Amino acid sequence: MIRQDYKAMLNAKSVIREAFTFATARGKEIGYENVFDYSLGNPSVPAPKEFTDAMIEMLQTENPVTLHGYSPTPGIPEVRATIAESLNKRFGMNYTAEHIFMTTGAAGAVAHAVRCVTEPGDEILTFAPFFPEYNPYINQTGAVLKVVPANLENFQINFEAFEEMLTDKVMAVLVNTPNNPTGVAYSSETLTKLAALLEAKQKEYGHDIFLISDEPYREIVFAGADAPYVSKFYDNTLSCYSYSKSLSLPGERIGYVAVNPKCTDAEYIVGMCGQISRGIGHNCPPSIIQLAVAKTVDMTSDLSVYEKNMNILYDELVSLGFECVKPGGTFYIFPKALEADAKVFCEKAKKYDLILVPSDSFGCEGYFRMAYCIETEKVERSIKALRKFVETEYPNR
Repeated sequence: MIRQDYKAMLNAKSVIREAFTFATARGKEIGYENVFDYSLGNPSVPAPKEFTDAMIEMLQTENPVTLHGYSPTPGIPEVRATIAESLNKRFGMNYTAEHIFMTTGAAGAVAHAVRCVTEPGDEILTFAPFFPEYNPYINQTGAVLKVVPANLENFQINFEAFEEMLTDKVMAVLVNTPNNPTGVAYSSETLTKLAALLEAKQKEYGHDIFLISDEPYREIVFAGADAPYVSKFYDNTLSCYSYSKSLSLPGERIGYVAVNPKCTDAEYIVGMCGQISRGIGHNCPPSIIQLAVAKTVDMTSDLSVYEKNMNILYDELVSLGFECVKPGGTFYIFPKALEADAKVFCEKAKKYDLILVPSDSFGCEGYFRMAYCIETEKVERSIKALRKFVETEYPNR
């Protein structure tokens, strides 16, 4: 008999993917340029020229066996050392190569980190609204994901609810900052308070509570935003990073776990990640991609378009009467829908070729997400459709 739990998952469709599928089909009817598809968080800017040049140079000059062969399970030592040096320089940390484990994107990083610090039956807390894929990421490890209700005022942490849920069964807390879907970054004040609470509870319960920081949007931070490096605040932190957004390399599947050197048992965690890889098959990212990332480690794509798009949308949404917390980063915005049922709201928007994602699967009802990683010209053209949608469907808003 086939596994029934995975079979059951076939009925749990991804709302994001369904919206994207609809947008693609509609595009075949009227031209995709006329569909204002805000569904999928796929970077819209190219990788830096320096990354492409590094790939070409290596392909032309380096040993093909080296470029296309397996790397060591933790990653290529020189690449890990380069990443550690970059993090130390930028954030004042003390990483070495021994604290870096190369992964297939942030998803692979989270998959390893969770397994390092939890046993089946342990609880992990995360904060609404949250990336829906955390459910399979966590639940398939045997750990139990519990979601702290959202702080709807500003999408910082709801500390009152968090403290109630932070029982002695909790072995890890999973944060995502800057956040998908809100675009909000946790402030220094929030992270200071979070760290103090975790440290106090560690002492009270007599066991470690690890902080897993999911950081694929770390480099997409807007002017004036307070978006500090999480590991600076709390010793027991595992940072999970991806180059999918910063270098526009989602298809290359490359990222890492960075273990805070002050973390309990830090000297074992990267080695443990290697053993975890044996069980989940999530190992050895492509050698050539590791090497190219190392050559461009302090670069990003031109990410400025995301802030430009955000400002266009934010200003228009507010002028139309939407309640909306201004994003501090990412390429997402998370307004409150103009009716209680966000699914109905987003379904109505389709009539105007606006493809929006209702918030229910993010653990927060009554909102919708817009992924504005599209051309600015298309964002500007979408404003007319947005106005028509709102003025026609919600004239008494």
